[in-house]
Amino acid sequence: MEFTYQPGQTPLDPDEKEGLKPKRISTQGELNEWEQLNIIKGARWAQRQLKQDVLDDVFLRKLHKQMFSDTWTWAGTYRKSDKNIGCDWRQVSMRVRNLLENTKYQIEHNAMPPDELAARFHHQLVLIHPFPNGNGRCCRLIADLLLQKMGLKPFTWGSGGHASLVSQSEMRAEYLAALRAADQGDISPLLAFARK
Repeated sequence: MEFTYQPGQTPLDPDEKEGLKPKRISTQGELNEWEQLNIIKGARWAQRQLKQDVLDDVFLRKLHKQMFSDTWTWAGTYRKSDKNIGCDWRQVSMRVRNLLENTKYQIEHNAMPPDELAARFHHQLVLIHPFPNGNGRCCRLIADLLLQKMGLKPFTWGSGGHASLVSQSEMRAEYLAALRAADQGDISPLLAFARK
């Protein structure tokens, strides 16, 4: 299968591409559809886990596995190569654990409003880029779970939900621009987009 990447998507290395489970998939569109079915199943699983600590390294990996296990053999495992985004792959585990602990501390001490905390958490997790693929989708879902744990409604992510941000669209471009603004220290566009 020839992979076509949208702006903002992380290219897979050859070993990661070999991890595609359904061998009958031959186009990017088929892959997107297959992944979306897997993600729906993972999101349903996640809703049944709200009594769990979502700010836990094991939970994050289980969430990714539930979202992508029908698609990728490496689902739920941190990446083992550097990408066009993210920290050095050898630092992923430590950086994820630090982010999770910092976020717990911020919640305990009411460091900021919950929406801002969840948006910042999402942005920082995307920056770490823990997995070979599916980071944006997994990071959006765990931010939503975090909000639900705090008794709030999940983000709307531009009113299109998670799936609308996969293919090239104005909404995806707006989301990526909001992430780039957050990279520069301005979280307000991401926060506005998340609740749009």
